[in-house]
Amino acid sequence: MDTYPLLDTITSPEQLRSLSVAELKQLSQELRAFLLASVARTGGHLAANLGTVELTIAVHHVFNTPEDFLVWDVGHQSYAHKILTGRRGGMDKLRIKDGLAGFPKRDESPYDTFGVGHSSTSISAALGMALGARQLGQERKAIAVIGDGAMTAGMAFEAMNHAGDEKADLLVILNDNNMSISPNVGAMNRYLASLLTGPLYSGVREGSKKVLDRMPPMREFMRRAEEHVKGMIVPGTLFEELGFNYYGPVDGHDVAGLVKVLRNLHALEGPLLLHVVTKKGFGYEPAEQDPCAYHGVGSFDPEQGLVSKPNKKPSSPTYTEVFGQWLCDQAMADERLVAITPAMREGSGLVSYAERFPDRYHDVGIAEQHALTLAGGLACTGVKPVVAIYSTFLQRGYDQLVHDIALQKLPVLFAIDRAGVVGPDGPTHAGSFDISFMRCLPNMVIMTPADENECRRMLTTGYLLDQPAAVRYPRGKGPGVAPESGLLPLPVGKAEMRRNGKEVAILAFGAPLTISLEVGERLNATVVNMRFVKPLDTQLIQELAEQHNLLVTVEDNVVAGGAGSAVAEYLHQQGIMVSMLHLGLPDRFQGQGSREELLEDAGLTANAIAEAIELRLQGKTCATGPASIISDQTGKL
Repeated sequence: MDTYPLLDTITSPEQLRSLSVAELKQLSQELRAFLLASVARTGGHLAANLGTVELTIAVHHVFNTPEDFLVWDVGHQSYAHKILTGRRGGMDKLRIKDGLAGFPKRDESPYDTFGVGHSSTSISAALGMALGARQLGQERKAIAVIGDGAMTAGMAFEAMNHAGDEKADLLVILNDNNMSISPNVGAMNRYLASLLTGPLYSGVREGSKKVLDRMPPMREFMRRAEEHVKGMIVPGTLFEELGFNYYGPVDGHDVAGLVKVLRNLHALEGPLLLHVVTKKGFGYEPAEQDPCAYHGVGSFDPEQGLVSKPNKKPSSPTYTEVFGQWLCDQAMADERLVAITPAMREGSGLVSYAERFPDRYHDVGIAEQHALTLAGGLACTGVKPVVAIYSTFLQRGYDQLVHDIALQKLPVLFAIDRAGVVGPDGPTHAGSFDISFMRCLPNMVIMTPADENECRRMLTTGYLLDQPAAVRYPRGKGPGVAPESGLLPLPVGKAEMRRNGKEVAILAFGAPLTISLEVGERLNATVVNMRFVKPLDTQLIQELAEQHNLLVTVEDNVVAGGAGSAVAEYLHQQGIMVSMLHLGLPDRFQGQGSREELLEDAGLTANAIAEAIELRLQGKTCATGPASIISDQTGKL
C-alpha cells in the first residue's frame, strides 16, 4: 500500500477518537503498511511494532491521551504510537543522530509520559502517575502496556503488589505474544471478556461485596468461589491474588473488540489487568514466521524480506562471536562451566552453546538481579558460572554484584557485551559506566581487550581466577586480530608496551588502543595497551610517569571514576608529580547515532585526541573536547 488516505488525516489522537470502528479497521491496515515500508527504509524494531498496531489505535481511541497517562514498557512497540502522536514526518530519521529516538522519550513529545528502554518499568511508573494524580485531586487514567517477557522481571510484580494494596486506578495491559494460550482466543473468550468488563458483572460483584461485608465468612467463601470459577475459564488467578481484577484473554488484532473492552474498563476503578493476545510481526508473513530475526532489522526490501548476503571472503568475527566460540571451547575443556543469560541468548552469542550444552545453560528471563545471585549460588557449589550480559543491563543487578558476589569473593566471570558507545538505541542502551561502577568494588578483576585474540585470552584469564572477574568489550568487530585456538591466560595486572616514544605516554584501555597507536605515530608518543583496569600495572605506570612529561589515558567509559581516574589516584597516593590528560566519554548522556558519530562527539577520534594532546603540551585546553579532563598533580601527599 503506497497511499494512506485515512492515515494522512491523523496528526494527533484527538482526530483518531472521531473515527468509527470501521474506519479504525482501515486505519489499522494503513498504519501497518506504513510501518513496514518505513522500518524497511530506516531499520529498527519491526516485529513487535507490527504486533501492536490495533492495540495502539484502540488505546488512543478510548483514552484521552496525553491527559491520561500511557506508559509503554521497553518501547520496542512504540512506533505506531509515535506515528499517531504527530511524529510520522520524522520516521525517516528514526534512530539516527538528531532524529527520532527508537524509544519513548519525555522531551520528544508530551504523549511520551515516561522515558523507557529497559524492561519491566512501566507498571511502577504508571502506578506513580496514578498515585500522583490521586494526591493532586486529578481525574486522570494511567495505563501501562507490558509484554509477557517483561512480566518475568521481579520489578513488575513488586509494582503490581503495591498497586493492589493501594487500590490505585491503574490499567495494566498485558501484551501476550508468546504464551501458549492462543487456542483460548476466539468468539467465546471475546464474549467472556465483554461480559466480565461490562456493567452487569461489575455491578453485581460490587453490590455483592457490600452485602457480604456484613457476613465475613460468607464473603470469603464467595470470593474463593469466584476465583475458582474464573480460574477454570481464564488464567488470571495470580493477578487476582495480587489485587487486580483480571479480564481476558482478548484478541489483540480485533480492533473493534479491543475498543469495546477498553470502553468498559474505562468506567471501572481500581487495579485492572487486561490480557491481550497478539502475534509478533502480524500482517507480514516473514516476520510472523521468524519474529526473532525481524525483532531488530537494518534496511531491507519488504518484497524479498531479509536476505543473507554471501561472504566472498571469510569475515573476521565480532567480539560477541569470539565470546560464543570461547564459551563452547571452555565448556568442552571444563564440565563445571555453566552459562547464564537474562533473556539475551542471541544478542550475547549463546545460541550454539545453548544447543550443545543445554544442561549447563540457564536463560532466566528478564531478571538481571536473579541472574547474578543465581550465579553466586552456583559458584558456592564449585560450579564455574559465566554471566553473559550487556553493560547497560548489568546496571540493573548492581546490588547483587556488590552484595552477593564481590563481597563474598565468589568466582563468577562476567562477559560484558556492548561496553562503551553502542549506537542507534541511544542512551538507554549505552555501556558508558561499567568501569566506574565496578572499579570501586573490592575483589573485582576488570579487563579491557584491545582486539579479538586478547578478548579470548582475557576470558580464559577471568575464568581461571578464584574471584569475580569481568571482561568488557564493545559491540561489533575489533581490529581483526584472529583469535588463537587455545585457552591461554594472560598474566594478571600486566600491561603491554606497544610503542616507545618521547615526552608523552598514552595509556589505552581496550578498544581505543587502535586510534591511540595512530596518534602515537603522529606525535612520536609512547603507547601502552593497559589491558587491566583492576589491578593496574602500577610498576609500569610509575616508570612512565618518571620518563614522560604528560600521561594521557584513553578509554571508552565515562571519564568520571573511570580507568584514568584509577591511574591518577595511584600516582597521587604515591606522591608522584606529573601532568595528566584524561580522555573518555563525556559527563552527559549521549544521544543516538552511529558508533562512529558518538566517538567523534566524545572526542575519541585520532584527530581529536592528537589536538587535545598538542593543546595540553602548549598549556591550553581543547574547547571542542567535551570528554577531556586535565589535571596537574603538583604536590606530594
